[in-house]
Amino acid sequence: MPGVGDKARDPNRVIVFDTTLRDGEQAPGFSMGVAEKLEMARALADLGVDVIEAGFAAASPGDEEAVRVVSGEIEGPAFCSLSRATEGDIMAAHRALAHNRGRRIHIFLGTSPIHRKAKFNMTADEVLAQAVRSVAFARTLFDDVEFSAEDAIRTEPDFLGDVMEAVAEAGASTLNVPDTVGYSTPIEIHALFQYLHGRIAPKYPDAVLSAHCHDDLGMAVANTLAAVQAGARQVEVAVNGIGERAGNSALEEVVMALRTRADQYGLTTGVDTTKLVGVSRLLSKVTESPVPRNKAIVGVNAFAHEAGIHQHGVLVDARTYEIMLPQDVGFDGTSFVLGKHSGRHAVAKRASVLGHELSGNFLSAVFRGFKRRADEIGEINDRELLAIISSAAKEDTREDGGRRVVHS
Repeated sequence: MPGVGDKARDPNRVIVFDTTLRDGEQAPGFSMGVAEKLEMARALADLGVDVIEAGFAAASPGDEEAVRVVSGEIEGPAFCSLSRATEGDIMAAHRALAHNRGRRIHIFLGTSPIHRKAKFNMTADEVLAQAVRSVAFARTLFDDVEFSAEDAIRTEPDFLGDVMEAVAEAGASTLNVPDTVGYSTPIEIHALFQYLHGRIAPKYPDAVLSAHCHDDLGMAVANTLAAVQAGARQVEVAVNGIGERAGNSALEEVVMALRTRADQYGLTTGVDTTKLVGVSRLLSKVTESPVPRNKAIVGVNAFAHEAGIHQHGVLVDARTYEIMLPQDVGFDGTSFVLGKHSGRHAVAKRASVLGHELSGNFLSAVFRGFKRRADEIGEINDRELLAIISSAAKEDTREDGGRRVVHS
């Protein structure tokens, strides 16, 4: 496939597969129409993701149309449709992507004992045979086939290895190992990817192992990074971590972890990180779902400081409490939030920006007034701070017999 294949051959390059428009969009509260998907896809292409999973074409006529429109109007990334391991689903994906040169199909089939019994009533051999048939059929229509062993983490490792080898032989070039129910831990998933890499790489050196982790136990990003350390070279992620149940690995967190801890990973992506905040805000707008203040990387508190000790440290050297530059992810800069935990250094600094140089006893008086007001209302904005300064100046003038008028 144009572009992605070259990236896959670079052992230090991680392919970013974005599933915001598929796994993310199918989660309750995040539904998007065609217009919203187009707007998001443009932003994702501009961000520099490698693959956009535009939807699940066989899910409904509307989803097929959305995949067709999005993949037809936007250039840059490869576009992908999810598909069950059936000819009907594969044909729907092909119809939706037929006009797109860089198309990919993403076939999934449950492989764990509980999926084999509860969903399919099939034996392990029957599941393996269906996986191979679906990939072989897909290869007659698509140059780029990805196969996902749904619920891979709860699948017997030996059987999972058998399935992955068989679908690679049938023509799948990306082998996805999803933690579908968010069950794994970093140590466990690292060992599994190490095992699979050891089996797959010698026989199919061009095959790419992929990690798709859910956040049911709050470990999606940690598990994704552990998989990368063990040989995964594609990460399946979503903006703001949206997705089924507790969500997917957050694109912005995985990308910035790889960048910030390059000393640990030694890997790169093609993402323009300065656009992360903008894409996050866009998704929040089109889905009408606010981003939590404390969300890593893109939350409004990610580079905001209220505690006096932190504010003082950052004023002297931002590296005391910030491991990334806010500009690197798209913020204008560090934000000092003035509140009851702030110290006098931060108050004096903000007052100076507003044109008031505070020092000595007058700074002490302003700071006392600031603390009283912060206890009453919480955050102190510029207007409140100016009122506090004005009140302290008037009080000091009265105490000095009216002789001093200006104290700042």
